Amino acid sequence: MPVLNRIAGYAGEMKTWRRHLHAHPELGFDCHQTAAYIVDRLHEIGVDEVHEGIATSGIVAILNGQGPGPTIGLRADMDALPIEETSGVAHESTVRGRAHSCGHDGHVTMLLGAAKYLAETRRFAGRVALIFQPAEEDGGGGEVMVKEGVMDRFGIGQVYGIHNAPNVPFGKFITTPGPLMAAVDTAWVRLRGRGGHGATPHETVDPIIAAVGMIGALQSIVSRNTSAIESLVVSVTQIHSGTASNIIPEEAWFCATIRSFTPAVRDLAERRFRDIVNGHAAAYGVTAELVYERGYPPTVNHPDETDFAARVAREVSGEDLVDARADREMGAEDFSYMLEARPGAYLFLGTGPGAGLHHAAFDFNDEVAPVGATFFARLVETAQPPA
Repeated sequence: MPVLNRIAGYAGEMKTWRRHLHAHPELGFDCHQTAAYIVDRLHEIGVDEVHEGIATSGIVAILNGQGPGPTIGLRADMDALPIEETSGVAHESTVRGRAHSCGHDGHVTMLLGAAKYLAETRRFAGRVALIFQPAEEDGGGGEVMVKEGVMDRFGIGQVYGIHNAPNVPFGKFITTPGPLMAAVDTAWVRLRGRGGHGATPHETVDPIIAAVGMIGALQSIVSRNTSAIESLVVSVTQIHSGTASNIIPEEAWFCATIRSFTPAVRDLAERRFRDIVNGHAAAYGVTAELVYERGYPPTVNHPDETDFAARVAREVSGEDLVDARADREMGAEDFSYMLEARPGAYLFLGTGPGAGLHHAAFDFNDEVAPVGATFFARLVETAQPPA
């Protein structure tokens, strides 16, 4: 695999960076220690500008190339997850209840590795904007950075990102033009009935019966309201009620995640969700409180930029390790906001066997960091060659 020799020489240093980040995870927008560590590395690397405090703890660093030209954006997310780590590695999380179980520590490391190489070689025209983003897992830090004007402020013309993919062959790049990942919406439903003794249910209004009826009917949105050639997921992921075997409770609540790709299907799912909750509430005699929150939009790759990124990936990993027409998936990603603001592409990078994303035993494979850093570096050099 043709990892750039200079970047291969950083492998030990990159491992040190990544394992420090792994041991010190932070959540959401509160990534201040992570950001401080990144800023220290950026100054050591010798970037030309460092802009801090974007979206609370985000960073944009600028590298200037040889002469005038456009600005290309490269993004890495840097927040962790609220998970108690069970990996048992020497660099395991030092913070109880927090862990880098999605590999954002690896994403930061790959971007820092590319930055170090690009700062040394400067074999590109124009500028590179290195985007270190908080709150991908929860909070939509990508949207906040866009709303705070990073694209216009730094003149970013196109933007790219990669995500590690455990249990995908090592070094394999996966992407596709158009929708790559789904929009994600969340619904919370609270039902109020009239509690009482389990032996006299006729004297109660049972919210559990109502919840079960609603949950069953919600599955008809996919099976009966959506075309079979469309993609939609409606998954009820929590249901809570009751305190004892002989008490019919006063309340029940449940929540659901709804995943889709197109505005029409997204609107249909919300409309039918509301109809089913309201109709079943009336039928069962309960009151229903529904909060339906629209989350990240679909991650939609731009065709030309996706083809370009795939060409660079083939240069790095070879033809057999690039799937540029992969199936889309129902996960979600707030890089979607950046792709709404600018053309670009998002790719997955296989890291080989291991615990899956968001698993308590997950640990990023350090061996793949030079591959990702090489991809980022070659992306810049190919997109913006010096005159």
